[in-house]
Amino acid sequence: MNHLRQVRSFVRRDGRMTDAQKNALNTLFPAFGLNLADGFIDFSTVFERLAKTNLEIGFGSGHSLLEMAKSFPDENFIGIETHLPGVGSLLQGIETFQLKNIRIYYADAVEVLQRCIRDNSLDVVQIFFPDPWPKRKHHKRRLIQENFIKLILLKLKQNGTIHLATDWQHYAEHMMRVLSQMPELKNVMGAGQFGNRSSQRPVVTKFELRGKQCGRPIWELQFKKC
Repeated sequence: MNHLRQVRSFVRRDGRMTDAQKNALNTLFPAFGLNLADGFIDFSTVFERLAKTNLEIGFGSGHSLLEMAKSFPDENFIGIETHLPGVGSLLQGIETFQLKNIRIYYADAVEVLQRCIRDNSLDVVQIFFPDPWPKRKHHKRRLIQENFIKLILLKLKQNGTIHLATDWQHYAEHMMRVLSQMPELKNVMGAGQFGNRSSQRPVVTKFELRGKQCGRPIWELQFKKC
């Protein structure tokens, strides 16, 4: 699957940062940040405990990830993001709520999965509101593709879960086709069925709110690795 490295999971967007976000990056990333150069990680070492480990790809500003970490203190959470202000914002939240169960990669998800996450190690992979690339000519840029899901499957434990959400119906239907065709995956809600809002999404993110304001319903999928 080395060809996956040619497809970026997100476009790196450093963006404008507040002084508080910059300060959080400088002071907190050394404690809560993880680096590609360190290679494969051991969760029990990183979190200093054995626990259910969740990976969120593209956490945005981190509001949902923060709420999950607060709601499930006995679980570990790893977030991946390429938007630097979002990383700074999440670090601010970690400090505000004195959380110990979050670690962060500022990197591309494909590289993190290939170089840092061991096979059969994750309990949950969640991807909420990835860029829909709505124009037909851009569909090939969508993150949820067969090869990417196969990479995720390698990293999931048996009975581990892939949890997706989008507000674009065409992308939701594409996600359903990709995941449903894989014999290693079983739709938790039943064949071809989308799910109701999960407790794993405790807050409405700005992307979800934007979709609702435009009148788009939310489409949610949960598949389990057999």
